[in-house]
Amino acid sequence: MTTVPLEAYLTVSLLLFGLGVFGMVVRRNMVTVLMSMELALNAVNVLFVGADAHLGLVDGQVFALFIVALAAAEAAVGLGIIISIFRLRKVDSTDEIVDMRG
Repeated sequence: MTTVPLEAYLTVSLLLFGLGVFGMVVRRNMVTVLMSMELALNAVNVLFVGADAHLGLVDGQVFALFIVALAAAEAAVGLGIIISIFRLRKVDSTDEIVDMRG
């Protein structure tokens, strides 16, 4: 069985992380920013699991499991905040939110 080289994991992770950061900076829709943040977190997961596959350890997989749990909680809380902002202010762009007071 052939193994995937560590450079391949690093390349894929760097591309995914770059796309996630690019999406967070360029896009103004709050849901798209949230999805881009999830993409960046998954890029870190790919890097952890790839490093573990290369080194033969289990530590990165445990960290990846915690990151998945954190991403799920972040998505639930973030989506709830986005929905409440949309209901209260009728805005869907990050440019239109000027203050955080209710």
